[in-house]
Amino acid sequence: MRITLVEDNVGLAKGIAYRLEDAGHAVDVLHDGSDAADFLKTDASDMIILDINLPGTDGLRILSDLRDRGDQRPVVLLTARATTEDRVLGLDAGADDYLIKPFEMAELEARVRARARRRAIPQRQMRQVGRLRFDPDARQLFDGDRPIEMPRRELAVFECLLDAGERLVTKAALLDYAYGVGADVEEKVIEVYISRIRSRLKGHGIAIKAQRGLGYQLRLDEEA
Repeated sequence: MRITLVEDNVGLAKGIAYRLEDAGHAVDVLHDGSDAADFLKTDASDMIILDINLPGTDGLRILSDLRDRGDQRPVVLLTARATTEDRVLGLDAGADDYLIKPFEMAELEARVRARARRRAIPQRQMRQVGRLRFDPDARQLFDGDRPIEMPRRELAVFECLLDAGERLVTKAALLDYAYGVGADVEEKVIEVYISRIRSRLKGHGIAIKAQRGLGYQLRLDEEA
């Protein structure tokens, strides 16, 4: 599942993102409310974790705007406001859940799982490229019925390339997809992942082509 996390406390945001990524989710992290409001108009995440007290646009305004334009993605609010009135304001604005700081990471994970079940996030269709099949919900790649083992980050890079079809994907876009927007990771790590993915795909009929300075694309490998 892809999650957008909006939290201005950088340390807390990193901790939440690492925990969710360890659970197998992809996380986009934003720290500014105005930036988040713009980002959420076009992103394709499955769930939003949203702090209320943010620089720029506050979380309740972001949430109200989401609901006003018909965006029904599950939203979990994070806040230090603990009164009943504050909770009612958050829920009335359209929140699905409300978590008061400080909280245990295990509780946040449980809330995320519960929201995903209750909103019944629809399963995405199996994707096909050449003779390979990718199951985006199970996070598994197959050649016929035989699974191709691939670590989580490499699989995210592969999925980003797959979604692009034969279009070129920049290192920056691959990095954002694998680690989330705003992650403090150097682009050269993508070169390492691409090299490893190429090795894993060797003999499976798919190649990753590079155009220097432009990016990468998936292509059928005629030699395989």
